[in-house]
Amino acid sequence: MRNIVSEIKDMSVWRILAAVCASVTFVPFSIFTAYDAMQRRRLKHRLRDKVVLITGASSGLGEALAHAFYQAGCRVILAARREDELQRVKNALLTTHNTKVTHPPVVLPLDLSDLNALPGKIAKVLEIVDRIDILINNGGISYRGNVLTTSVDVDIKLMLVNYFGQVALTKAVLPSMIEKQNGHIVAISSVQGKIAIPYRSAYAASKHALQAFCDTLRSEVASHNINVTVVSPGYIRTKLSLNALTGSGQAYGVMDATTESGSPAEKVAEDILHAVAAEKKELITCPFLPRIAILIRTLYPDLYFWLMKKRAKPH
Repeated sequence: MRNIVSEIKDMSVWRILAAVCASVTFVPFSIFTAYDAMQRRRLKHRLRDKVVLITGASSGLGEALAHAFYQAGCRVILAARREDELQRVKNALLTTHNTKVTHPPVVLPLDLSDLNALPGKIAKVLEIVDRIDILINNGGISYRGNVLTTSVDVDIKLMLVNYFGQVALTKAVLPSMIEKQNGHIVAISSVQGKIAIPYRSAYAASKHALQAFCDTLRSEVASHNINVTVVSPGYIRTKLSLNALTGSGQAYGVMDATTESGSPAEKVAEDILHAVAAEKKELITCPFLPRIAILIRTLYPDLYFWLMKKRAKPH
């Protein structure tokens, strides 16, 4: 009987300790969560009335970014190739959010692969809005294939859209920002802009190039009060893999399991909005494992190369 009573007392002690530990953990976490939410709301006010040009705004992350920045009180310019889809996004913004605190969205049909047309597109925008405060280079295409059988035309197309298109658009916008001595360039790169994985050569190369360009750009425009933020997301739950190019140039047409289980576009968009408001130079938004992979590639490259060799082996 004494043993039973003793066990009950011990259980009570453990329950009390567990409750204390839980409260000790929960209270600071709750305080941090509340503080973070308050900071985000405060920073979001900085974006009110900013003019934001978003490429790739017709779907996926670009569409989510349009909603996030429009809801924050920005005047958004929706840019992409498909004008009908841009009109759909514009109508969704007008009917979903309180228009009393925002500005009517502007639709800008734009093809990033048409490099020579981009300066004229920006000149047209500046006639309407007089300035571009924030440029979000989000438009792009993905790729699935191996190096050996991938047509060079596919490599060229990925670089044309994901790198040269972003560079040309940035160069078209920069003079007006320098004249105002104010601006913010945001490049939506990828974790694969930091680490390359098998069967993504053309995509990773384009994102690596964009990362390097932005790192150089950041230092050169700092004296003009222009910020540069590079965003490196992991997998996002969008149609990116469905529209990805294969080595032959055809659409991949498959929703990858990794993409399907990726982060919601809305969450990534909110993280990006907060990073822009906080004027962060870099944002890596992905699960724990890719972060470890980035660290391994930096500190233990031979281990990383071995892991990628194992990953590349056909099953």
